[in-house]
Amino acid sequence: MAKRFNRRHALATLAAYPLTRAAMAAAPKGKMPVDQYLAYDGLGLAALVRKGDITPRELLESAIERLEAANAKINCIAAKLYDHGRKQIAEGLPKGMFAGVPFLLKDLSVNLAGAVTGSGSTFFQDDMAKVDSTLVARYKKAGLVIFGKTTTPELGLTGTTESVPNGQTKNPWNLERTVGGSSGGAASAVAASIVPMANASDGAGSIRTPASCCGVFGLKPTRARVPTGPARMEGWNGLSTVHAITRSVRDNAALLDISAGADVGDPYAALPPARAFAKEVGADPGKLRIALMLAPTSGTPVDPVCLAAVRDAAKLCEDLGHIVEEKQPPIDHAAINAGMLATLSVSTTATLDARAARLGRAVSEKDVEPVTWFFYQEGKKVTGLAYAAARAAFDQAGLVMAEFQQTYDVILSPTLAKPPVKLGLLSLSPANFNDYVREVSTFGPFTALANICGQPAMSVPLYWSPDGLPIGVMFAGRIGDEATLYRLAGQLETARPWFNRRPVI
Repeated sequence: MAKRFNRRHALATLAAYPLTRAAMAAAPKGKMPVDQYLAYDGLGLAALVRKGDITPRELLESAIERLEAANAKINCIAAKLYDHGRKQIAEGLPKGMFAGVPFLLKDLSVNLAGAVTGSGSTFFQDDMAKVDSTLVARYKKAGLVIFGKTTTPELGLTGTTESVPNGQTKNPWNLERTVGGSSGGAASAVAASIVPMANASDGAGSIRTPASCCGVFGLKPTRARVPTGPARMEGWNGLSTVHAITRSVRDNAALLDISAGADVGDPYAALPPARAFAKEVGADPGKLRIALMLAPTSGTPVDPVCLAAVRDAAKLCEDLGHIVEEKQPPIDHAAINAGMLATLSVSTTATLDARAARLGRAVSEKDVEPVTWFFYQEGKKVTGLAYAAARAAFDQAGLVMAEFQQTYDVILSPTLAKPPVKLGLLSLSPANFNDYVREVSTFGPFTALANICGQPAMSVPLYWSPDGLPIGVMFAGRIGDEATLYRLAGQLETARPWFNRRPVI
């Protein structure tokens, strides 16, 4: 049993993190109740564990209590792994940076030994992982307590989190709206304060889209910053990266510190940072030159509320001393769009065929959702030359972006072209396929560019629409330069705090 809350120790724990000092001042003595659990970020919880003010088991039970209450309304959990978390604690946790902190994995892209990786698909519902992903092993080494998996659309193929096996994940800010995708379960869980941070992945915006929809912080790292093996060495022709969605910036940076670095056998890796990412949060970003990108490369119209959000962010950056200039990188949209279609199609076909081979039978149209089946069929038509052309188009776009960012430190744009849309519009089982294509292309036309170019990018929750929906804004940095993004994010978080802005569910 943990010793009673020590108020002096607890206040000192978060002295460097002003967003939660007020909550700490009111912390009760004894076991942490759920309402106090909500007041901490991951590092704050870990500090309480280190000081003996709370036990990992008490934290886990608080998280489970919160999950049961919130998930009944938002449906963000694909698998409850309470016994796994309890077993981790009973066997003894490593004394890592996040020792004792409850944590959720996305049910896609990463494997937990002995648990199913369902991938949002009925075709994968008994796909039991035999070994931990390298990233999961690193999470465990840091002391994170894994007690569940979050929802995702089938194979992460759309910008909402709706699937046949798991149903609709609902936005905590408005239960009729999407949480985004494909890491929508993670974003919904963090927004609802089930956990202060959750694992996520991003192949075309799947961290930043749900972060924007749910009013939380999400950063996609540089390509190959975080290892994805050993089950797969890269995803989506190098577009996909893995990291997290968090409530605080400092949690995001510290979590990247314990996640980053090449694994044995990785085909390539990002250059290591000059120092720990956690040290960048709170550091002076200097006077940045920021390019304001108001239109996506596709020319898709942007909703006025999303434009208002990004112009508001630009004004905030100027008030903080940065230089903001409206400027557009000269990217060949037709080439990268063709490359995206080829990449998603081939990747889908390869994934489904590999699963079919393990099952000893062919995949059929009944096994997957209609849009997934479309990608599967298209993948069989893509030639080797077309796939090579996709990679070449991505490399050329990366070159153009790198040249553009010799002038600009950061690119500021809307994260999405629309506020969170109604559930059903982006589902992989649409009523009308043409309507789906229109909706998905006009919802998230900004995010994939960072995946194509390999650069880090983050969605920051700085704005809410008049009807109370979160509207994120996106900042993209130079490849390999998460440091500048974390410095800027820390500055924005201080200037306009969002940590205690939570939906009522």
